Amino acid sequence: MGSFTYKDTYIEDGNKVLEVNVLPEKYCNFDCIFCPIGRSPKKVDTQMTFDGFQESMQDLDNMIEKTKPELIFINSKGEAFVNDRIAEIVSFIKSKGLPVRLLTNGYLLGNASCREIANVCDEVIGEIKVITEEDFQKVQRPIEGYTLEEYISNMVSFNKQYTGKFIFEITIVKGCNDDEVSVQKLKEIIKLLSPSKVIVVRMEDEPFKKKLGISDERYAEITKILLNK
Repeated sequence: MGSFTYKDTYIEDGNKVLEVNVLPEKYCNFDCIFCPIGRSPKKVDTQMTFDGFQESMQDLDNMIEKTKPELIFINSKGEAFVNDRIAEIVSFIKSKGLPVRLLTNGYLLGNASCREIANVCDEVIGEIKVITEEDFQKVQRPIEGYTLEEYISNMVSFNKQYTGKFIFEITIVKGCNDDEVSVQKLKEIIKLLSPSKVIVVRMEDEPFKKKLGISDERYAEITKILLNK
């Protein structure tokens, strides 16, 4: 049996979506305090080989045949680029005539090999959760040497040359980016990045929702500002 896992298919914008996780457990270059998956036992931003690749690909082929999706969403336990066969996975899905959406936190989009893989995907999601260097180091706990400036820059430079749909997901975190100054900073980042689509989300999972979640009213206000509605 392969190591890929799946979520139940669902309909989004009229398309049937199949989500696939291509990591056997959590492997990430961040160790965010509010990650719903839990701690990153070892932060990593280099590619790794995992057992059972052929079995995993057979499982993926079977899932595609069984569920008949119209979009494959690679949404993994951590950073999908860590799987050293990610290019083959994307290529296989494309060979089935299906569009690929790839979720990445966005930092590795500054890496040439990762950028090449992302360029093949029809949709790429990049994320941001905090807007100060202090919070980035304290809250997202990246690999040593990472900076928020480079994080944003990697996504900006990627999207300038990307021909697909770049989706920018902003997570509003109470006490980190929900004040007026932070919201304006986020607007500046959106303008700099110029994504195809912006998604604004908030902390919904317990126990993080209680401490880091914002009210419905504030969420609506921020969303309106960031989406220019």
